[in-house]
Formats: sequence, structure tokens, C-alpha cells
Amino acid sequence: MPRKSHNAPASGELALIARIREAAKARHKHLRLGIGDDCAILAPPPGHEILVTTDFSLEGRHFRREWHPARSIGHRALARGLSDLAAMGATPLAAFLSLALPRSANKPIWINNFLDGLLTLAAAAKTPLAGGDTSESPSDNILADIVLLGSAPASRSLRRSTARPGDLLYVTGALGGAATELATLALNPRRYRNASPTGDHPHLYPQPRLTIGQTLLRRQLATACIDISDGLSTDLAHLCTESGVAAEIQAARLPLHRLTKPLPPSEAFHNALHGGEDYELLFTARPQTRIPRFIEGVPITPIGVIHHSRKAVPQVTLVQAAGDRIPLQPQGWQHLL
Repeated sequence: MPRKSHNAPASGELALIARIREAAKARHKHLRLGIGDDCAILAPPPGHEILVTTDFSLEGRHFRREWHPARSIGHRALARGLSDLAAMGATPLAAFLSLALPRSANKPIWINNFLDGLLTLAAAAKTPLAGGDTSESPSDNILADIVLLGSAPASRSLRRSTARPGDLLYVTGALGGAATELATLALNPRRYRNASPTGDHPHLYPQPRLTIGQTLLRRQLATACIDISDGLSTDLAHLCTESGVAAEIQAARLPLHRLTKPLPPSEAFHNALHGGEDYELLFTARPQTRIPRFIEGVPITPIGVIHHSRKAVPQVTLVQAAGDRIPLQPQGWQHLL
């Protein structure tokens, strides 16, 4: 956030900056200087590299004010970038928020609830809000842009390009819950107005797997990793493309979220394979590596294997419960239509 004159009136942008600065005043050992000057100053740990990720949250594309509580919008805006850091085993250093608000959203109650959602997750992830920018939106839509900085030991961060043939494929947590909740949210938004920010609401309040990613890195358990933000089918294809490999997954092994239980099996599996926004981690490991059944209380499930890439073989094959093998095409989230 830019420094402003002390003689300027405490209204508009200055009032918003003051509100954000007061709400985000928690200290962090790697943050030397936060909101209030022209730049933030960070001191990364010795022997570590800096990792940077950025994510837009656009009204009408990533959320709707008539569906999503302001707390959820703030939480989700930060969770997306934290999940990127988790996928690389990184430890968060700082977050930067650029927020463009239309006049219809520039109300203290909406802003306070948005900040509460964002900063509650930031505190849980030990991620200080260190700066950013504010503006009036040129349309009636909200834009929130988050930049996140993290650190990882030099040359050791997890990548999506380092899976090898013979590796086993694992997933954290459960799949399909976010897409299932989004469908019910669209039908009855009022039902979720007072939803609590827990793992019981995987779409409204996703839980980035930071400590799991850090454990995979620290204990050298994973050979490659990616987060499932765009859907298992799409993100597994990304991993295969970057690593130059093919993959085979077992439909019967997919851990379905409890929210999918009332659904017909075909719909439940569609949400698990293609739904997106589960923000779980998809990772590979050598077959001789002992992977715990749980990390930080979150189940870890083996779902498949990595193979050599061949022209006559699909990039990703789904083995159905009856044994039929079908190509699995990426059908998850598309950022540009």
C-alpha cells in the first residue's frame, strides 16, 4: 500500500487503506517492513529461494456476490495462491492484495467481512498481508488480485515436471466436494450465508494443504507435485505434459468427498475427475518410498501409476471398476474460453 500524507482526509481510499493496515498489523519474522511505505521489505531464510505466485479473483468469473458471502470471497482469494505454494512445498512469506471495488461494494460491512475471511486464513497460514493497492473499479464488478511470496530450500522445491515412469500417483483428502457444493450453492445461496470457514465447505472455504506440501518436501517423499485447482483430469494432464510421461488411474480408488454421496455415481465421479477447486495435492513418489496413510490428519490415497509416454497410448488412462480402460480427456476448468 502506498504511503499517504497525514494531512489528507480520512475518507475513501485512505480510510480503506487505514482499515486494511489496522486489520493486517500482525508481525512476522521474515517481514521487516509491511504496509505504510512505498515497498515492503522481506528477509528470506538463508539458503532459500523465493517463490512467487499470483491469482485474480474476478466477480462473475470466480465468485458472485449474490451467492458468496464476503468472508468466503476473501478466504478463497488467498486460498488459491496458498495452494500453489503448497504444491511446491513452500512456506509463505507474505501476501499482497490489490483490490478494485465498485461503489456498490465499497461498504464497511462488506469490506470488513472480506478482510476477516482473508486475514483469518492468513493468520492460520502464518502469512502476513504486507501491502498491495486499492482502486475504484471501472465497472460494477469486484477485482481482487493476490500476489504471494514463499520460500523453499534452494533447488529443492517440488515441481510438476519431475515425475518418472514407475512412480506411483497419490492424492490428498477427497475429491468432488467443491463442485458438488457449488451446484447446491447455485440453487440455494441463502442456505450458505452463515457457513463456517471449515473443511465442511470445500467450495466456500477450501483448505490449502501447506503443511502437507512442506512435509512432502522436507521428508523427500514426492518426486513431483501439483495442486488440483482445475480438476483432476486437467491437472494430471498438466503434470504429464510437463514431465513427458503418461498416467493411469483407477476409478475405484478415487477418494470421493462425502458431499458427493447423495449423487448418482456418474455425477459423483464427474465432479471428482473434472470439477476443480478441490485444492488437494496430486503427487508422485517412487514405488519403494513409504507414503504415510495420513499426513497432518489428512488421508493420502494411491490412485494410479506413471508410465512412459508413447504415441499410441493416451496421455491419461482411466481404468474403470469393471476393468475397461478409456482415455481420460481434460475436462476441468478453462481459464480462457
